[in-house]
Amino acid sequence: MDDVNLYVTLAASGLAGLAMVVAAGLAGWRDWVALKRREIEARAEPAVQPGRSAGARIEIADLRERIRKLEAIAAGVEL
Repeated sequence: MDDVNLYVTLAASGLAGLAMVVAAGLAGWRDWVALKRREIEARAEPAVQPGRSAGARIEIADLRERIRKLEAIAAGVEL
């Protein structure tokens, strides 16, 4: 009788372990698919919105001008 209980316990433990491994694999698969979906959606969206491109260029030009002035100050050149 003890052998039957041992086999049932081992079978139940093995089934529970297999269920945990499958559940972890399924969760990983879903997360990976969600990640890839977000990457595809990010590629599909335009990188720069049409209304903001001029403002972004002006801001970058302003930052470049500030950097140029700071480099001149660091070099000891008067503007």
